[in-house]
Amino acid sequence: MDSALSTVGLPIALGIIMFGLGLSLTIDDFRRVGRHPRAVVVALVCQLLLLPAVCFGLVLLFDLPPLLAVGMMLLAASPGGTSANLYSHLFRGDVALNVTLTAINSIIAIVSLPLITNLAIAYFDADSSVSLQFTKVLEVFAIVLLPVALGMAVRSARPAFAERMDKPVRIASAVILAVLVLGILLDQRENVADYAAKVGAIAIVFCATSLAVGYLVPRWAGVTERQAVASSFEIGVHNATLAIYVAVEVLDETEVSVPAAVYGLVMFFVAAAWGVILTRYLVRADEQRVSSGT
Repeated sequence: MDSALSTVGLPIALGIIMFGLGLSLTIDDFRRVGRHPRAVVVALVCQLLLLPAVCFGLVLLFDLPPLLAVGMMLLAASPGGTSANLYSHLFRGDVALNVTLTAINSIIAIVSLPLITNLAIAYFDADSSVSLQFTKVLEVFAIVLLPVALGMAVRSARPAFAERMDKPVRIASAVILAVLVLGILLDQRENVADYAAKVGAIAIVFCATSLAVGYLVPRWAGVTERQAVASSFEIGVHNATLAIYVAVEVLDETEVSVPAAVYGLVMFFVAAAWGVILTRYLVRADEQRVSSGT
């Protein structure tokens, strides 16, 4: 996808999204880790260990071709997306925890994303066609983290402006992701039907599994209800834009970006349906158990 969309549009899109994330962050979001260590640690274990393992199992189960398999593992290694905060707010999660997890995950991903992706490239024998050099990844995350730092600086200096921009930036982020997905599908239009058949089902299953793991594991670990809801969306709603950027700009292989593009289409619907299930069934059942003392 060697076009203005990839060379100019992708970096700008990622910058806008990460700047919007920075507008919602403060230094206190990082300090909050010490006040809620269990919720943060459990969520990070799910994000960094359980999800890649689950995704790897699904990739083997669905028997994906090497490049699509690498694309799924790249998606699994990507941190939570900005939409996770919105879903958490809509379905009564602890949004402050979402912000904290997003901030920490974005930094940890500097190491975890290239590690997991390179392991996938080696395992699926795709190293002859793609490679992910650590120095290049550092450049990518510099591009990612600088807009976040700028957004945090703006929030610190102009908190009222940051509050006003929160909704427009979220809407812009969703529109940008939609445009990126459309661009990838157009670029790969000759193979769209084949890709949809190969990765459509696994993208839906992976998204649903991520959301469920993000809720159930923290609840089993004794995390509060609102924190478990926040964890669910943080773990289940990945930064598809980042995965697309790495696939197209770093790996220089559009096919690797297809799983993230398909996931970017289905995650909004799967996450919304999961939110309804959470609020109508799981959360209510937990509240009833607490009130009955069982």
